[in-house]
Amino acid sequence: MKEVQLAIIGSGPGGYVAGIRAGQLGLKAVVIEKEVLGGVCLNVGCIPTKALLHASHVYSAPDEAKRMGIRFAGVEVDLKKLNAWKKGVVKRLVSGVDFLLKNNGTEVIYGEARLLGKNEILVKGKDGEEIRIRAENIILATGSRPSFIPGFEPDHERIWDSTDALEMKFIPDRFLVIGAGAVGLEFASIYSRFGSRVTVVEIMDQIVPGSDTESARMLERALKKQGIEILTSSRVLSREGDGPFRVTIESGGKQEVREFDAILVATGRKPNTQGIGLEEVGVELDERGFVRVNEKLQTSVENIYAIGDITGPPLLAHKASHQGIVAVEIIAGQESAYDVRAIPAVVYTYPEFAMVGITEEEAKERGLNIRVGRFPLTANGRAIGMNMTDGFAKIIADAETDEILGVHIVAPEASSMIAEGTLAIEMMATAEDVGLTVHPHPTLSEILMEAAENVHRRAIHILNK
Repeated sequence: MKEVQLAIIGSGPGGYVAGIRAGQLGLKAVVIEKEVLGGVCLNVGCIPTKALLHASHVYSAPDEAKRMGIRFAGVEVDLKKLNAWKKGVVKRLVSGVDFLLKNNGTEVIYGEARLLGKNEILVKGKDGEEIRIRAENIILATGSRPSFIPGFEPDHERIWDSTDALEMKFIPDRFLVIGAGAVGLEFASIYSRFGSRVTVVEIMDQIVPGSDTESARMLERALKKQGIEILTSSRVLSREGDGPFRVTIESGGKQEVREFDAILVATGRKPNTQGIGLEEVGVELDERGFVRVNEKLQTSVENIYAIGDITGPPLLAHKASHQGIVAVEIIAGQESAYDVRAIPAVVYTYPEFAMVGITEEEAKERGLNIRVGRFPLTANGRAIGMNMTDGFAKIIADAETDEILGVHIVAPEASSMIAEGTLAIEMMATAEDVGLTVHPHPTLSEILMEAAENVHRRAIHILNK
């Protein structure tokens, strides 16, 4: 029996961060991981996907360069070397996580964990070895897995989940992506740049469902200009064949049979809450299978905490990391709570789509009196010099207090710029605060300053309407 102050089940961006923070605070802690250190995000999610997005953007650069009078010849992609480079990126970061955990005094135990009681965990290793751990406190950080639609379950050869798509075994000529959320659109972008003819099918009436409608439509127009076919308010009904596939698609009230060489199913994720003993120890789940937690991230069992995807949407790595820090600090006796006002989200297409806070639609549904400021990339000198003018910044502010309620950006580098919007919401900043903040010129960040000024109809580089 190994005795510790804290046992963390799962080593994704929530679990490993919790492990590092536990070591920093002097807690005797272990992180239990059944597969690979770093979890989905680091190994088969956020990091390798962004690496491939960058690689695909580099590969497609000659087409853009032609418009500037720069010509390249003989550009090719070596999938074997590309995959090796991608794996190198992941390996470097995994090694870094391992180093930080060890040097902060947190042990990593590999195996499958199951709760035997509120203070006891059984870990079964791949070699059959069993370890029992007695822990004063436990953090559940088991993450999530893809969900699928009947008839389109992955065969991992030509019907893919996101992990399969990352393998880049081949570039399909005709590629169907089911789902226009972040995962679907990012892989649509990757494969389109590498030469696939991509069709995206989304059952909802806009891409990135739940996001600001105006912003989503702007991104959709940009992606269509890049050659990606997007069918919203549409669905796949059936498929035939083993590749190529004959897929029946319903769109606009009509059914059509289309042929595809590979299919990616990107229809959401579900929590990994089954088979780990939660029911036996009394950890309550909601109607969708997510773990219920309070502001201290405690479950219905006081000494068992939960962080990350298993606590419900948004299913984002940075949310998990922040929750991991908060949970450990509370366990260590510090004054801490999970009380964020807003969590940013990003779709890493080109242009990127980043958002934080409420949408214009949400504001109207709540009956809020708002003012909206916008500023387009077409009026930004840096964007014009980059030959990338599809996009804008949009700021939603309270009409009476001027407090910023939401920020939505469609632009290159939106993933970095959204941090300013997030800080503004956390600090309860006003549109005037952002407008009065001097932004460097020429930069894309100026679109935020000008959008803030447009809230009060005094942006300099556009006609204010």
